[in-house]
Amino acid sequence: MKSYAGSPHKFVKNWDTPIMIIHGEHDYRIPYTQGMAAFNSAQMLGIPSKLLFFPSETHWVLKPQNGILWQREFKGWLDQWLKKE
Repeated sequence: MKSYAGSPHKFVKNWDTPIMIIHGEHDYRIPYTQGMAAFNSAQMLGIPSKLLFFPSETHWVLKPQNGILWQREFKGWLDQWLKKE
């Protein structure tokens, strides 16, 4: 199948960049299990990775306290991997 040839799971072995996955359990666009699978794959490959999971959110993080956590964790991740020493 043409669509299977380009399936993302076939390229996981090529990953080498730190990855942060942010996911809401009620995101019906992308099942949360796919985010967890990506995180687990990165962990198994020894790639620096972080999973930020929101059990009560959808595709968008809308609850104020979750939004603050999202911003704090995302900024921290960028600082960790993009700021020069």
